[in-house]
Amino acid sequence: MSLAHPAFGARLRRALLAGHRAGVRGIGSASARRSDGYEFAELRGYVEGDDPRRIDWAATARAGGLQTRVVLEDRALHLAVAIDASHAMRLGRRRSAHDLACDAANAWYAAATDDDRCARIGERALLLRGTRGRAAALACAAMRERFGEPFAASLRLALATLSRGTRLLVVSDFHEIDALAPLVRACTARFDVVVLVARDPWHDGLPLRGFVRVRDAASGRSVRAYIDRGARERYVRAVSERETAVCATLRRAGARVATLDETGGAQRAIMRALGFGE
Repeated sequence: MSLAHPAFGARLRRALLAGHRAGVRGIGSASARRSDGYEFAELRGYVEGDDPRRIDWAATARAGGLQTRVVLEDRALHLAVAIDASHAMRLGRRRSAHDLACDAANAWYAAATDDDRCARIGERALLLRGTRGRAAALACAAMRERFGEPFAASLRLALATLSRGTRLLVVSDFHEIDALAPLVRACTARFDVVVLVARDPWHDGLPLRGFVRVRDAASGRSVRAYIDRGARERYVRAVSERETAVCATLRRAGARVATLDETGGAQRAIMRALGFGE
């Protein structure tokens, strides 16, 4: 298991800190912490998860063991991810929506450094009290959700377990938007929430023609249908209208929103949601 490239992690970290909106609901107050800033605090022995760029090689030579320069930063980060593992998230062309969501999780956790806290929310909450920084990020990125669990339960678990001001990444296809929107709104009242809406894999056109048998991803029920040009056009229009409505609902709930698909990639989607990029 590997996280996104460190250069992206550093860029994301700057974006998350720059997007810290004091006075906006869900965003905690500034707090000095020992991490990746500029004001020197102390030297200490290297521990797993420390940023290798902070190793002081002169002090290491004197001490005979790796020494880390600890410095102060303006904000503490608590990074968490909640991914929808409903059966519909198994769908995709080359890769499933859930695989793309895991890519987004790996990118999100790449922002963690030194003693940042990380959490992963699924049918259970992975809260690492004694492990922080990169080690915690790797452990959370490696977690996999069990398919079929209701995503509403995961968001309720996030509300019950995460601390105020957490940077929470939520990834779902939001097929159950009526049930999920109030929970997203509740999350934005406590956390800084970025939402990625997993796009329908065939949002730009169904590859089906003629008489076909289609199966509902959630129920497993199969039906025989005739797909002609008109049906394909109606499908594309319906998918587009639904996606627009879902994104608008989530923005009204207070989240920062972007869509996620195979062509755009997880990193680009996250930066778009944060207001960086196209």
